[in-house]
Amino acid sequence: MRIVRSLILFLAGAVSVAQAQVATDTSANSKSSAPPVSNTGSQGVEVLGLRSSPGLRVHRLTSDQMPAYLEADTIDSDPDSNVTLSGSAQVRRLDTVLKGDKITYHRASGEVDSQGGARLMRDGTLITAPAMQYSLDTNSGQMSAPDFWLGATGGFAKADHADIFSRSTMRLQNTTYTGCGCAEPSWYIKSQSVDLDFDENEGVARNGVLYFKDVPILASPYMTFPIKKERKSGFLLPTYGSTSRSGFEIQTPYYFNLAPNYDATLYPRLLSKRGLQLGGEFRYAGPGYGGVLAGTYLPSDAQTGEKRWMYSSRHAQDLGDGFYTSWDINGVSDNDYYRDFSTIGLNYASTTYLPRQGLVGWSNQYWQTYAQVYKYQTLQDVNALIVPPYDKIPELSLRGQRYNFHGFDAEFASTATRFQRTLVGPAENLTGAINGHYGPDGDRLKMYPTLAFPIVRPGWYVTPKVGYNFTQYQSTNWYGGDWNNLGTTNYPSSMSRGLPIFSVDSGMTFERDTTLFGKDSLQTLEPRLYYLRVPYRNQSKLPNYDTALADFSFAQAFEENIYTGGWDRIANANQLTAALTTRWLDANTGFERLSASVGQQVYFEDQRVTLPNESPRTNVRSNFLAETTAALTDTLSTTVSAQYDPYNSRFQQGLVSARWAPQRLTSVSLSYRYQRDPPTVSTGAQQSYVQGQNQISMAFQWPFTQRIYGVGRVDYSLHTGPITDSNGVPTQDSRRITQAIAGLEYKGDCCWTGRVVFQRYAVAADEVNTAVFFQLELTGLGALGTDPLKLMRRSIPGYESVNPPPQPGTTFERYE
Repeated sequence: MRIVRSLILFLAGAVSVAQAQVATDTSANSKSSAPPVSNTGSQGVEVLGLRSSPGLRVHRLTSDQMPAYLEADTIDSDPDSNVTLSGSAQVRRLDTVLKGDKITYHRASGEVDSQGGARLMRDGTLITAPAMQYSLDTNSGQMSAPDFWLGATGGFAKADHADIFSRSTMRLQNTTYTGCGCAEPSWYIKSQSVDLDFDENEGVARNGVLYFKDVPILASPYMTFPIKKERKSGFLLPTYGSTSRSGFEIQTPYYFNLAPNYDATLYPRLLSKRGLQLGGEFRYAGPGYGGVLAGTYLPSDAQTGEKRWMYSSRHAQDLGDGFYTSWDINGVSDNDYYRDFSTIGLNYASTTYLPRQGLVGWSNQYWQTYAQVYKYQTLQDVNALIVPPYDKIPELSLRGQRYNFHGFDAEFASTATRFQRTLVGPAENLTGAINGHYGPDGDRLKMYPTLAFPIVRPGWYVTPKVGYNFTQYQSTNWYGGDWNNLGTTNYPSSMSRGLPIFSVDSGMTFERDTTLFGKDSLQTLEPRLYYLRVPYRNQSKLPNYDTALADFSFAQAFEENIYTGGWDRIANANQLTAALTTRWLDANTGFERLSASVGQQVYFEDQRVTLPNESPRTNVRSNFLAETTAALTDTLSTTVSAQYDPYNSRFQQGLVSARWAPQRLTSVSLSYRYQRDPPTVSTGAQQSYVQGQNQISMAFQWPFTQRIYGVGRVDYSLHTGPITDSNGVPTQDSRRITQAIAGLEYKGDCCWTGRVVFQRYAVAADEVNTAVFFQLELTGLGALGTDPLKLMRRSIPGYESVNPPPQPGTTFERYE
């Protein structure tokens, strides 16, 4: 029987059922493919990398349930149910498509023999060969000189021969593989034989050699690798670099894919100046919980002869019914750990406080409460000792709020805390420390209920607010006595303070149509007045556990207290804050092109409440506040802010910054920050030289050619004040480069990028560290060397990778 372009065994009903099943599975997978993020109230922990596969999954039917669909220019059949298809022949089933110039199909056994331009498609993978034998029922077969396009990874492979044992396993002989999609790939792996197991997501290559630009750069007699873009146990690509404090280093991580919701990584790390360090990380996530365990250990540092170690544990868990718990526990062996072992270092080398926190809480729509223990490990610089913060052992908190209750907003905040501070190590040498203590230990109970009545109307609002702040202290161990008068110890152990606080916040908004830079715009004028009244209470005998003077700014000018933290001091106030803001908004898009604000506080009484050693304010007006932000063009934006002292006719603070980004991978940022030195204060026998800021920063990403990109950043301190030692004695001038980054990125012709980055940063008052990183990124495989991308994203505003992120594929990537 001959049929031209015939259709045999085509079941329309079966096709519609298959389509419906695919849609159902796709919907189900869309729910399970979300990353398992543990979100326990405000204490959520996201464990990156632990997730199920995002690829689509199709429903598997058994072989006897699948109809076959045959198509060809001519079709012949015989009494034994053998069908011969000639001319553009193809055999289709729900899970497999096989094509060729001539196909012989044995319907009884499901075996297919394709001759001339054979093509096999299944699960997004395309296999081509001059000829192939394949069984549709057992999903097995063999072929010579095949080419493979792997839909799961986008990789390409070719071999001398391939044996397909099942739907998930096959063996390739004399194989060349690459994840590069170019006609002439820049990298590839050659191996005598490769075994692939798609169900186990494992490929095993024997006698494999990695070539880059036809030059072998890595070889292994036995190599395993993932077949799909999913996690798999095995060695990760090594990283290497060099720093002045630790010398040359190389790290060879090994990854354990233990389960879909937890994994582990070991980090053996050899440092030429330090020795062999072993590190590890364990990540886990589940319904309502997640966390990370990490640590390192060096049994004997070649430089110091000491054990060096670090540990970290973060966990968050939803206990149900509004209850949750979390902890964040960290520790290191010594003060210099991060300075010595930070590969990319400024943010880590300058680490001062390591938290050790455990918390249990509960919340609902109106109330939130928690109990926590919060301690610190303080990392000291022997050239600049600092006073450690108080530990909270424990702290209990209760907060509640009810908004728009008959027009009122009610809030209540209460904390009960036990404070304790014990000096260890170099901190014991602080002036004023007695028996390992500095300042009093004790308990503090604080309660602050407030009631506000917002009146909001079109174009204006007024919000009166009243509250009462009550604080009770029970202090012991007044080591050093009164902080204003060292040596005095005649203070009661129990003290309290109660203060009413009243404020009125009001503002208006005016609008008009105008133009800016020739474009239709909407300009606003927004005056705002904020009145604050707090009566005076003598607080000189109260301890100071966690309170500091806040920086004066637009945000702080509308706060109820000039102090931040736990409010061990509440400043008396009878003052008015006036501010005026104007904005230019694009009339079509609403984009803010320009905004400018000015403000000032007017004081109707002098400041009488101070922190120890703080000079009270006596002026009747504050510094002028001014701030302007502008998107002058679509590629150029600027910010200017300043504080001007009208009494001394000088600027107290200033910021000028600009960023130009004319196109992708091109940006230049420039900023200047200034803050005048605060006055020198006396703390007994010790002088404290607190420094201001006078720094210029420049950062850029710039294409030197079509393939070479430069990146860099320089932070230069213009400050001329002294650096002091632990006794407050000036040691040197502080004008210097605090951080410098310089790097080159080379975007290869296809599927590779090379990077070299140099970094120099200050790790102490008179000490710097330098580091050099090299990285070769092979698209579709990974990267050799230390990854500097986090450093560049953190340090260079608007940094973009020269390699755009790859688009994820699906099992239908190469469907025909």
